[in-house]
Amino acid sequence: MSGHNKWSKIKRQKEKTDAQKSKIYGKMVKLITVEAKKSGGNINSPGLKSAIEKARAANVPSDNIERAIKKFSEGSVAMESIVYEAYGPGGCAIVIDVLTDNHNKATQEIKAILTKHNHTLAGIGSATWAFMHTPGAGWVAQTTIPLSDQDGEKLGELIDELEENDEVQEVYTNAE
Repeated sequence: MSGHNKWSKIKRQKEKTDAQKSKIYGKMVKLITVEAKKSGGNINSPGLKSAIEKARAANVPSDNIERAIKKFSEGSVAMESIVYEAYGPGGCAIVIDVLTDNHNKATQEIKAILTKHNHTLAGIGSATWAFMHTPGAGWVAQTTIPLSDQDGEKLGELIDELEENDEVQEVYTNAE
């Protein structure tokens, strides 16, 4: 009966929670790095302050936050924010916010995920017309589209897989 003791159970649970924390920490660190670059390393800038507050709300350790700000000052990281647009199941618009240091890699990963679910990237402005961009809330849907239960499940699977990608920060949709 090897592998059935208490420690094995605890170890598996810890691995699962650690993987989830790591994903969240990675996204927050990338966000802080970009905001630090925009603000020139000024910790008092509103964008960097809000990114640090988001990270602290997600329980990111202070050491990780400080390292992310230092990364910018060394100049080794050139992160860029990209917005991809697509149409999902039932014709709902999808806006994908990505933060990456490699534009080509990010594009190919997003395309691969969409292709796996029988969708493609849309042209610039073809999906964002249904949204309004607000600095605090991101992309807010102005018009919504009703989806059937089956399309809703497909959309949920697509969004889950997109959010599993380390470089994807947020996924917005106008589905009801």
